[in-house]
Amino acid sequence: MNMEKIEQAFSLVLRNVQLLESQLSTHFYEGLIEQNASYTGKSDLSDVRLMQDELRALALTKKEWQKVYQFVLVKGAKAMHLQANHQLTPDAIGYIVNFMVETLYRGSSLSVLELGSGTGNLAETLLTGISDKSIAYTGFEVDDLMIDLSASIADVMQTDAKFLQIDAIRPQVIDPVDLLVSDLPIGYYPDDEVAKRSAVASEDEHTYAHHLLMAQGFKYLKADSYAIFIAPSDLLSSGQSALLKQWLTNYARIAAVITLPEGIFTEHHQKAIFVLQKSTQGKAPFVFPLTSLTDPEIVKGFMMQFKANMV
Repeated sequence: MNMEKIEQAFSLVLRNVQLLESQLSTHFYEGLIEQNASYTGKSDLSDVRLMQDELRALALTKKEWQKVYQFVLVKGAKAMHLQANHQLTPDAIGYIVNFMVETLYRGSSLSVLELGSGTGNLAETLLTGISDKSIAYTGFEVDDLMIDLSASIADVMQTDAKFLQIDAIRPQVIDPVDLLVSDLPIGYYPDDEVAKRSAVASEDEHTYAHHLLMAQGFKYLKADSYAIFIAPSDLLSSGQSALLKQWLTNYARIAAVITLPEGIFTEHHQKAIFVLQKSTQGKAPFVFPLTSLTDPEIVKGFMMQFKANMV
């Protein structure tokens, strides 16, 4: 990857977005959607002088574009003062997820469903980072702004990502997938009528949305396949955890728990990666405290142990 080109492209995209924000009297993400539509020729903004020819001349690869958008989305998250559930999944986490996927799945093709795809950053990290597999990716996202944003980025990057505006907690009719992924949105689900159909439904209060997503997502997963969830590290000890643990007993086994370094997420939750398998049989989970995502020795040690325990 050419970092100089990435920095140039970042500056050009940012200039275009800020110009569109001002000309269209809109906010950062709408400006970014318009910039992307203009770049791909889906929007005629001839009265605004955008630096699209200069962007095209850089001839960025998909991986370089992914990096550019990573920087742009971080800038946008600050400008928009986004709520925690709309913050993008950090690239360093995305690379760990990629490694896990490559370790767990040896085949040449893979169908992936992401619940709560948000800005699409985790999707693009998967699609650009895993080069030895043909990936059929679908993202469910309820927020229309996030859908427009992630789809416009996929258009520019020319990645084969399909984003659907769907409340993933409501039952859908889809073919079962090989892999389920989600950086789970945390909070309560407001619709008790929908929630009460789930095995993890609380009778005393609104049910946790992240519990509902896990249980519903598993219905779309092939037998013996894996789900990779980024979730609060106290998932199995927090409120309503008894309901979740009962569901796990009946439907899933915990294959691995990887705790993540403090401070990597902007919200207050300490997070971990939970790898679940759609099976009730199996050995004890592999547990690893990943204390750094930037120290090569620590990351390498984790990768070696993950492979040794999971393959």
